[in-house]
Amino acid sequence: MNTKQLYSNFIKSKNISILLFIFIGILNTSFSYAIYSVFLFFGFTYQLSNLFSLIAGILFSFKTQGYFVFKNSDNRLLGRFIFSWIIIYLCVIVLIGKIIYFGFNPYIAGAISLPFSVTLSYVSQKYFVFRKSRY
Repeated sequence: MNTKQLYSNFIKSKNISILLFIFIGILNTSFSYAIYSVFLFFGFTYQLSNLFSLIAGILFSFKTQGYFVFKNSDNRLLGRFIFSWIIIYLCVIVLIGKIIYFGFNPYIAGAISLPFSVTLSYVSQKYFVFRKSRY
């Protein structure tokens, strides 16, 4: 295999990984946002609604992202995954609160915060939770 073929294969594998992250991320985000919306509908505050959707989403996302995107289904990493999501939760709650302050309702504020949440999720999973060993 020549250098051009190696580079082409590398790019294809990276694109597949990114596409998988996006697809699984859409699935996980839809699942979590549906739970968030259901709890809002039943009268819970946006803070509790987000917390409940986070807990259900963490368990679902840990398995789907770990297995399909990062090719790592080691259950011992759940602690790291939960820790990263505690940080993400706190950041998102602050962001949703700021968006609500500017006049948006909690449904829209939750939706607006999704790209921020997804980006934090990817970065923390890739570089902290499911990082490749250097050895």
